[in-house]
Amino acid sequence: MPGGNMQQMLVKAQKMQQQVMAKQAELEEEEMEASAGGGMVTAKVNGKHEVVSIAIKPEAVDPDDVEMLQDMIVAAVNEAMRKIAEHAEAELGKITGGMKLGF
Repeated sequence: MPGGNMQQMLVKAQKMQQQVMAKQAELEEEEMEASAGGGMVTAKVNGKHEVVSIAIKPEAVDPDDVEMLQDMIVAAVNEAMRKIAEHAEAELGKITGGMKLGF
């Protein structure tokens, strides 16, 4: 039956798509945290790539060097975003076998 293999492939693809969608919903709820400046600034982001919180230690606030504080905030947020993206890619890769499907 020549159509049987194609039908099996479609069923597998649909199952994979459902698993990916479920995992994506789960990943949106997860959070990753990163810090910069030796822990002076900490940023937390969620799987929707939204900043959930930013914590700044009082000693990081120097009115004469606002640029350094801004740089630490940017670095912490970017690192947290990188971590959540890597985590999502790794988790989805477990389902897709490492195939890049544009998720």
